[in-house]
Amino acid sequence: MNAKIIAIANQKGGVGKTTTCANLGIGLAMENKKVLLVDADPQGSLSISLGHSQPDSIDTTLATIMGKVITDTAFEPKEGILKHDEGVDLLPANIELSSMEVSLVNAMSRETILKQYLDTVKKQYDYILLDCMPSLGMLTINALAAADSVIVPVQADYLPAKGLEQLLQTIGKVRRQINPKLKIDGILLTMVDGRTNFAKDISALVRETYGGSIKVFNADIPRSVKAAEISAEGKSIFAHDPKGKVAEGYKSLTKEVLKIEKIRQKHKAGISR
Repeated sequence: MNAKIIAIANQKGGVGKTTTCANLGIGLAMENKKVLLVDADPQGSLSISLGHSQPDSIDTTLATIMGKVITDTAFEPKEGILKHDEGVDLLPANIELSSMEVSLVNAMSRETILKQYLDTVKKQYDYILLDCMPSLGMLTINALAAADSVIVPVQADYLPAKGLEQLLQTIGKVRRQINPKLKIDGILLTMVDGRTNFAKDISALVRETYGGSIKVFNADIPRSVKAAEISAEGKSIFAHDPKGKVAEGYKSLTKEVLKIEKIRQKHKAGISR
């Protein structure tokens, strides 16, 4: 087993990255996949949304482990990994991660520190999801260097075309210089207000602009008060409102992500024959 590593990235904040990371992860766990979620944002939003309301008091976090990789210090195989009762593992983050951004600048092979860590754990998982911070700094570059693919959540009522351009340029650069196998799984429209035609227009616009080159997921994630409530509860949308529209959206996304992987595996098998 070798985990598929997916970075959830967009340098614009407030587009639903963390919600997507948590719910897609738990969606995959519900399909009997072994999943590790990695909080790669110093704000610790993912850690908070999975029930660790005071991330700054957590002893061992992603910053601890990356620090050990940089200094070549040994660490335990499961060190720092916390269990969540909906079946996913979490490597949490807190404010210490912001100083890691600075340490990385002077580290040797600084773009691949996160990858070096993930290489030690990826045999234990089917999927590893990385919740990236809203910037294109060293931590996000590390996530892109470690990932097999990227999912880009985009808020439907505001098409951040410029932001998307920047992100796509960064992904292109990482692909050329560090990680040639990096793919974009697709753009995920979030906070879609089903009552307006606006979301449909945005979806059409995204498809038109990036057309053949980037997939837009069929699943989209509706705007919902309930989804906003859950981050305070430490539970996924599946535990909080399993029959609601948001849970439906994440269920569909989970199926699409599994399907993409199946198609890739088939393609690989075809090539290796």
